[in-house]
Amino acid sequence: MSMVPEHLREVTGNVVAEAAKDLRVLAVIAGGSVAFGTTDEYSDLDLVLVCTEEGQPACLAEAKDFAGRVGPLLSSFTGEHVGEPRLLIALYGPPLIHVDLKFVTPDGWRTRVEDGIVLWQRDDTVDRLRQESTPAWPQVDAQWIEDRFWVWVHYVAVKIQRGEIFEAIDGLGMMRSAAIAPLAGIGRTTRPAGVRRLETLAPELLPDLRDTVPTTTPNDCFRALRASVDVYRKVRDDSDVPLDRRTAAEQAAVAYLTSATAHL
Repeated sequence: MSMVPEHLREVTGNVVAEAAKDLRVLAVIAGGSVAFGTTDEYSDLDLVLVCTEEGQPACLAEAKDFAGRVGPLLSSFTGEHVGEPRLLIALYGPPLIHVDLKFVTPDGWRTRVEDGIVLWQRDDTVDRLRQESTPAWPQVDAQWIEDRFWVWVHYVAVKIQRGEIFEAIDGLGMMRSAAIAPLAGIGRTTRPAGVRRLETLAPELLPDLRDTVPTTTPNDCFRALRASVDVYRKVRDDSDVPLDRRTAAEQAAVAYLTSATAHL
């Protein structure tokens, strides 16, 4: 447990103790910053509970009760909004601690992004799975991005013209996280995660990235959209990844943007 930062040790120990009482739980595995040794005082806790195949549905159904037994639970909810219904997101405190509890079957753990650190295990199930399968972090698909980016440029431009400013601002943020940041991270990280730690990964891009953040006026949203096009082209070209450029879409979207801002 020494790899777990001090502010997370109590709740971690409680999770392990509760898991050991439940014969349906086979192992508790720490992932995220704990597994990679990059924790700090702000780190949250990512725990995977590997459950028996037959017991996992009930463990997941009882996840909130489980979470309530391991500390002063303030709030919790499942992770459908991030495409992970096996996940329970919990907030404990005071002091405030964010904990992710994922309840998976052994077969479900085969498809994983990391091995993590086994904090406790009932048997050798996890050890066997590690020998039979390999973790894989989702990698950047530059073609997927290029196929969509120019459609997004037109979409955001239309939103600005229509006066749907906050919709446009959300669109600009999505373009940063789903297109610009992943391409900027190629060759810099093996664990791409949107804009997370982008300031550290690509510090030379900070001036360009600042320009993609708008205020709430149409003129400034258009300015930020033009800046987003510029920085996207820059990271796309610098990434040197083979792809089929959507040149016709690029030219049409940029022409539309130019026309839309011609009289501002």
